Amino acid sequence: MNLDSLTKLYVHELKDLYSAEKQLVEALPKMITAASNKDLKKALKDHLAATRRQVQRLDKVFARTEYSPRGHKCEGMEGLIKEGASILKEDSDPDVLDAAIIAAAQRVEHYEMAGYGVARTYAEKLGDYKSADLLQESLEEEAQADRLLSRLAERTINFQAMV
Repeated sequence: MNLDSLTKLYVHELKDLYSAEKQLVEALPKMITAASNKDLKKALKDHLAATRRQVQRLDKVFARTEYSPRGHKCEGMEGLIKEGASILKEDSDPDVLDAAIIAAAQRVEHYEMAGYGVARTYAEKLGDYKSADLLQESLEEEAQADRLLSRLAERTINFQAMV
């Protein structure tokens, strides 16, 4: 796609988000299995459910365009997932692994928040306020997941990893 307009750049960002979320739907179950802390497992399971809802929201956004969500691979998310997967292969103490999983998950959350913020802003500039609201909803879910992971790390998991 030739990026010769804000509309096409917006669609490119949406495709990137769609690919990122689809990759995450496949990656999160591995993180859930590797986590040992029950609260972390629950947070990751909840985020998997939210990620599936975000894919559905992106489908709704794409339905408002003439473009398909397919045909693009988000290399940024691919790299973040690959980096996170390498941590899961390490011979790690379970508590330290939980701390590493949180770090990897927060990198993903921050990447997604940046993407949703950009796409929402483009939707607003293009006058597609319905899509902007859907994207904002996903952005808020990502921020909520990030805050929960921070609380888990700061109040429990990082302390357990120190012992």
